[in-house]
Amino acid sequence: MQRRVFLGTLAAGAAALGRRSAAEETKEKIRLGLIGCGWYGLVDTEAAFKAGGVEVVGICDVDNAHLLAASERIRDGQGLSPRAFKDYRELLDLPGLQAVVIATPPHWHALPVIEACKRGKDVYCEKPLAYDVREGRAMVEAARASGRVVQIGFQRRHSEAIRQAKAYIAEGRAGKIVSVAAHIHYPAQLEDPTPVDPPATLDWDLWCGPAPKLPYSRQVGHFNWRTEEAYGNGHLVDWGIHWIDAIRNVLGLGMPRSVQSAGGLYRLKGRITTPDVLTAHFEFEPCPVTWTHRIFGQAEVSPETSNGMFFYGEKETIFLNDERYVVYPTAPGPQLSPPTGTGEHRTVEAKNDQQTEHVKEWLEAVRTRGKVSCPPEEAYRSTAAVQLAMIALKAGGRVDWDADKEQVRDNPKAAALLKREYRAPWVHPWKG
Repeated sequence: MQRRVFLGTLAAGAAALGRRSAAEETKEKIRLGLIGCGWYGLVDTEAAFKAGGVEVVGICDVDNAHLLAASERIRDGQGLSPRAFKDYRELLDLPGLQAVVIATPPHWHALPVIEACKRGKDVYCEKPLAYDVREGRAMVEAARASGRVVQIGFQRRHSEAIRQAKAYIAEGRAGKIVSVAAHIHYPAQLEDPTPVDPPATLDWDLWCGPAPKLPYSRQVGHFNWRTEEAYGNGHLVDWGIHWIDAIRNVLGLGMPRSVQSAGGLYRLKGRITTPDVLTAHFEFEPCPVTWTHRIFGQAEVSPETSNGMFFYGEKETIFLNDERYVVYPTAPGPQLSPPTGTGEHRTVEAKNDQQTEHVKEWLEAVRTRGKVSCPPEEAYRSTAAVQLAMIALKAGGRVDWDADKEQVRDNPKAAALLKREYRAPWVHPWKG
């Protein structure tokens, strides 16, 4: 492992005129580190700046180009340049560091989160919690043992529309929720999957880390890892997990008793390695939840409902997404099909900056040692649910889950997929 890439220097002179000294300001600010400086790492950083009261003192990435771009953006935002590292462990050694934001691909979530907790740092980590189920449990235990404030990036827990719909459903106005269906359909924007040399700025071996080291291509590198099985594990785990978490949050669900999955590669075979068409059926108590996606062709005949959740109640059907919910009264008597969106309905718009609110909640909890809305245990349930769906697809189509023992019942092939062996020299954190 290479050592430090470069050290950012503190901006001085004109940028500091008319302000208090950096030393004075630092006394009042949470000193943050950022691990993973690509697209969403900077989204999280911008949310922290909007929330206020932070100084980013260090950044870490395995791509020098990311480090340089992030350093410039952060300097523009706070007037001071962060120190920069390739190895996250060196960032965690930074004197005065209080908390870290982790925005790496999922296969690089477990080790930095656990190490940060061991070193007494508070953590904000992007979703999904982990790449495999056993990593997730190890992360939950590490956070609990450390007593640190750990928030996982399911920012839709701060969507005002979802909050209002949750209260509406809890009041019983839609009646008992009998089933829920979530989906997103859109044409994926793909890159060339042909193996090529990685960019000179990127340490590809370190990027792959504990995961298998595949040949580099633009389709499995930055951002596009989402549809690569070895790194992102597909559209359900990357995007559908948001709606599965939202459904669990709205209805107060735990883990599913069983998951059934069907799908495959029908249009994009040879370009990606995870399903372009997938249906997953989750048997939660007290109602089933289904997920469907298709990532090619026309987005949807009805684009207003192409991305969201339908809660089918005895009295009403509710469509819900980030920014609104729509209430469709249920006609009396048996219905052969769900409401089409025509006829009588009521729409409630509720937009807010959910990303900033989610990060702000974490920062306030860091200051007060309070609680957050998505601690690792909650994130574990949502993450493990979608991981079980992907396991079911590979292991006979169905997984039955014992939530108390956290074991798969009567399916050895599926049970073996709860943990992925790490590539040397990295060691899997789960010791069970």
